[in-house]
Amino acid sequence: MAMTGTVYLVGAGPGDPGLFTLKGKTLLELADVVLYDALVSPPILAMINPQAERIFVGKYRGWHSLPQAKITELLISKARQYETVVRLKAGDPFIFGRGGEELSGLRQAGVPVEVVPGISAGLAMGFPLTHRQVSSSVTLVTGHEAVGKTQDAVNWTALAQAADTLVIYMGMHRLAQITAALLAGGRPADTPVCVVQWGTWPQERRVYGTLATIEAGVSQAGLTAPALIVIGQVATAAWL
Repeated sequence: MAMTGTVYLVGAGPGDPGLFTLKGKTLLELADVVLYDALVSPPILAMINPQAERIFVGKYRGWHSLPQAKITELLISKARQYETVVRLKAGDPFIFGRGGEELSGLRQAGVPVEVVPGISAGLAMGFPLTHRQVSSSVTLVTGHEAVGKTQDAVNWTALAQAADTLVIYMGMHRLAQITAALLAGGRPADTPVCVVQWGTWPQERRVYGTLATIEAGVSQAGLTAPALIVIGQVATAAWL
């Protein structure tokens, strides 16, 4: 069967529907089918065309509704069936969102595909990630390695001196190891840290501390994933 549909890889942003793009909203209203992630907020899901087919393809730590390869296969199949296929991804499709894998698979299959960027959560927390006085560089890094990797791809000890500001995605379950490695790499113990849980959602919570104290602070507050970890002089409440 000839492929006539287009797959749109749409970034839903960090959760606040006001930060969702106009183009993304229009595509949801026109969509024939939407495949969506676990961290897409309910107000954005409410924008989906009521007649559209909805397919949940989200994942949580230790559990995936579908393997990544199966999601790509499903996108290809739906593009053969529908004209407008939306793959709705939390944040931005290309920042720790596996959008690159889906884009590659779709193009290899000859499926028309268009990318609609979203605001990545790490850019939406209100911190000046770069600042002329205290931060001339910023690194976005994952704290969660792909299943099957035998060792970290991230050299945390080296990263300690690599950038003024670090923004760590999916790092909550390894917070103790990450902070220890950064300290071992020479990052000062009094470096400010902020952990933001459910950033831009109504239930957002924040814990401030330092590399030496943040693990205890997070544990005492009971913060869990999903959360972002911001490390550096910008990670203080004074900016907000």
